[in-house]
Amino acid sequence: MEPRAPDRPPPATERTSTGRPSTGRTSTGRPELALHQLHAFAVLAEELHFGRAAERLGIAQPPLSQQIRRLESRVGHPLFDRGPGAVTLTPAGHELLPAARRALGEIAGGLDAARRAGRGEAGRIRIGFAASLALTVLPRILGAYHDRYPGVEMEVREMTTAPQVAALCDGSLDVGLLREPPEVDGLEAEPLLSEGFVAVLPAGHPLAAGRVVPVAALAGEPFVLLPREAAPTVHDRIAGLCRAAGFEPRAGQRAVEWQTVCALVGADLGVSLAPASVRRIRAAGVAYRRISPGGARTTVAACFRRDDPDPLVARFLRTAREQSSPASRPGGHPLP
Repeated sequence: MEPRAPDRPPPATERTSTGRPSTGRTSTGRPELALHQLHAFAVLAEELHFGRAAERLGIAQPPLSQQIRRLESRVGHPLFDRGPGAVTLTPAGHELLPAARRALGEIAGGLDAARRAGRGEAGRIRIGFAASLALTVLPRILGAYHDRYPGVEMEVREMTTAPQVAALCDGSLDVGLLREPPEVDGLEAEPLLSEGFVAVLPAGHPLAAGRVVPVAALAGEPFVLLPREAAPTVHDRIAGLCRAAGFEPRAGQRAVEWQTVCALVGADLGVSLAPASVRRIRAAGVAYRRISPGGARTTVAACFRRDDPDPLVARFLRTAREQSSPASRPGGHPLP
């Protein structure tokens, strides 16, 4: 408790350099209330005793009294009645207290949010993915990341390769999960997994009667292909398999998603070569067969800006890396 001297005047109104009373605001209208003064005020309002409040604040009583006087000078009115037997809030103090508590709470919450964001535990991350990855590692990566960092908002966009690369370059995407990422200045790609190719055939096709289809046997067949402008590297990998077998694939139909490719094959509009995970698309009238030679692989990678310091990206990449390793998969088996 702070005894009040009988002859002490009430807190003076602080004046500016022009001699006018201070309003407690800057020329732009922002309040000039120091956080440490608000904190001291809120603690004293709870304790209503200068000695106990000073002890909670870890300071001596005189500095606490000075902080309260400076705050009262900013406000222009006393905030406490300092009677001989008790300290009580004045009407002005009662009015200021809820606002002071809100301000202190918002600052504490903002500091916590800033620290969590700095650790990569809060914020928003924008993730692009190729549609076929929903059949392989994507659900596991997103699920694990969400479980570990529930405070991070994920904005997930289904995009083909070219739009993902463009979005990464212009900063509207943070991470891209795609197949066969092209080499682009400023971008880095970290391989996550690889898988082989399969032949996608109409169920009634003569080649579907065997368990393995030689790629050379597809010469002359109309192909359902991804447009090169949508996924140039994947398109070129498939064309390269055909050229290695001695022929150029003849495009009968084009589709930007593997599900559509399979649907068109099921409609007997052509054949295709696709990543092995496409076998998980249960399309009517479609048969999937291993190919010969079977050594060709397609790579899935996480693509990101090389100079991006965002800890959200680093933590997402770590999760993607862990969830793509054989040890993280049921039974420890590699993906097809």
